[in-house]
Amino acid sequence: MSLNPPAPAPSRAPRTVSATIFVVGLLLAAGVAVAGTAVYYELRPSSTVGSLTITDDLGRQVSVPLDPARVVVLGPSIMDSMYLLGLRSHVVGVDCSTPAFGGLSGDYSPDQIALWNLTPAMCVQAAPLVTEQLLNLTPALVFAATIVSVADVETMSVTYHIPVVMLQPPTLSGIEIDESLIGEIFGVSARAQALDNQLSSSLANATEIQASLTDNGTPFPTVLVTYSTDSDGYWTYGPGTFGESLIELASGASISANSTFPYPELSGEQVLASNPQFLIYGTGFGLNESSYATAPYWSDLSSVQDHETFGIDSNYLTEPDPTMILIGLPALIGVLHPGLP
Repeated sequence: MSLNPPAPAPSRAPRTVSATIFVVGLLLAAGVAVAGTAVYYELRPSSTVGSLTITDDLGRQVSVPLDPARVVVLGPSIMDSMYLLGLRSHVVGVDCSTPAFGGLSGDYSPDQIALWNLTPAMCVQAAPLVTEQLLNLTPALVFAATIVSVADVETMSVTYHIPVVMLQPPTLSGIEIDESLIGEIFGVSARAQALDNQLSSSLANATEIQASLTDNGTPFPTVLVTYSTDSDGYWTYGPGTFGESLIELASGASISANSTFPYPELSGEQVLASNPQFLIYGTGFGLNESSYATAPYWSDLSSVQDHETFGIDSNYLTEPDPTMILIGLPALIGVLHPGLP
């Protein structure tokens, strides 16, 4: 999972496509979060012909070319949207891990590399950014998640005059806004609307389930969703993050909902004291149940003893993209509420 916000997790677990648990019959055709509960885009013609002025997820106003032929995408979540909107041919570069973390294969699974036709020649190391690699690809536009530092964004924008649009939605509804923006820039609004209809349907279904559970007085189960662990504890999501939004829409009660940090590491003692009914962990790229079982107090947790621990592909839990809504959200609902049809 190339977790877009720069959470200080000790191990990198990039997103992947093969699921440990796949509880829904759906197919994949898939920093600091922005404060507030809503992200908006101001779309209006700029003074330059053939361009559009937008406000990105960090509140920056950016003038971007319409339908740019050469785009560098720094963030797997954004690449997911580009592919689903039929825009792969515009992408000339993607983010890659450092060589020590596998380069291209450190950020993208073998299935994604094959499906999206990604090659090592497209690599741009994003964290830290290797500017020379990006410049060699001569992009007309860069889409970036917050794995890229704001300082690097300013360098690309001010020094090299390359427009950079930051896409890091803090909620699942913000994912819809981002994919609509991409559709507007590339003139594929009809495709974006079709995808938006699917996303809206999945979100509406989750909302209806939540309303039904509330009306019936059914309490939301407590849950820990973790994407990495170490000898000190469990990395998870706090308030104002897309991960917390995912858990809330899945009608779960996150044990980290009251954290003072957006991406906290809960100590083993904290997790044991909360003793969540369910424990969901991200898998892929070398992470599996055995990886998490070394975390403190793992075997003492009721969720472990009651066999209420479930692995879900990290990409469904850590990348705020359409696939999180189409697959990750229904999967999480299926785990937390197995009695639902």
